[in-house]
Amino acid sequence: MAAIHKPTEVIQLLRPAIKAQRMSRPDARPSRVAFSTCRITQATHSSTPSPITPSAPPPRRRVTVTNDTGSVRWSELSPAEKAARTTQQSFNFVVVITGLVLGGGVCYYLFTDVFSPSSKTAQFNRATTRIRQSSEVQALLGEGSQISAFGEPSWSRLARNRYISHTLDTDQWGTEHMRFRFYVEGPLGQGVVHVHLTKRPSQNNFEYHTLAVDVKGHQRVYVENAEEKKESKIAPKIFGARWW
Repeated sequence: MAAIHKPTEVIQLLRPAIKAQRMSRPDARPSRVAFSTCRITQATHSSTPSPITPSAPPPRRRVTVTNDTGSVRWSELSPAEKAARTTQQSFNFVVVITGLVLGGGVCYYLFTDVFSPSSKTAQFNRATTRIRQSSEVQALLGEGSQISAFGEPSWSRLARNRYISHTLDTDQWGTEHMRFRFYVEGPLGQGVVHVHLTKRPSQNNFEYHTLAVDVKGHQRVYVENAEEKKESKIAPKIFGARWW
């Protein structure tokens, strides 16, 4: 019958055999140490970053007339793309030049027709002031502050101040003639104003040749009349002749 041993007794019996095996292999290391070294090596290997391969740049979008932003260099463009960029820049240049021309035209029109001292609008305002200050006109139309002036009548009463009929021409002696008319209305009636201005080549501003008001049922009222001034300067005739 086989003998039964306790675990402690078995360990005590096997301990001499284990020591003898270790003595026969002096360079052998415990399996636990070997396992630990292997884990460290694995960790060291895994912590080393792998080299990153640079990715190729995305393909460039083809430059056209509508999508060119100027970000691509001229040397990198193909002949077709260079033609597209040239077309786009030429179009932009034409747009800028057209805008400058139109803006200059608008500024010139505003200055010559509104802001210039010799413009039609400025002369209209001066003539209106003279009409309102005339005592003869006030007797026919009413108080000067209540007299309104406006241009050619229209089917729309809101638009009657929009247009002033006028002409501007130069005679053979180089004298400029500006003629225009407008309408006045007061508490007592209405009238038509006729204006004739002249400017000789030696003058800088227009002068009144005629400023008259026609009121229906009354004689024409002259606020300015150059013909009467000329006649007043002419010497009277004595025995049918002027002696000075």
